[in-house]
Amino acid sequence: MISEHDILNIFGENVRKFRRLLNLSQEDLADRADLHRTYIGMIERAEKNITLVNIQKIANALEVNIEDLLKISNDEHKR
Repeated sequence: MISEHDILNIFGENVRKFRRLLNLSQEDLADRADLHRTYIGMIERAEKNITLVNIQKIANALEVNIEDLLKISNDEHKR
């Protein structure tokens, strides 16, 4: 079973990955998602357990599906 900390790490790493693929800063992503820049940083560092509404905002801002933000990468799966 996946722990709460693991899911927060997976989500944060995926947000960072997709943000970087779009060449967005944390501030750019925050603006697109109508969230605060420091909040995006806390998500990427797995310091925040966010709401479903904010997950949807981030997915929309990154132009991905929510499922993409929850996928375990091969690197994560090996841990």
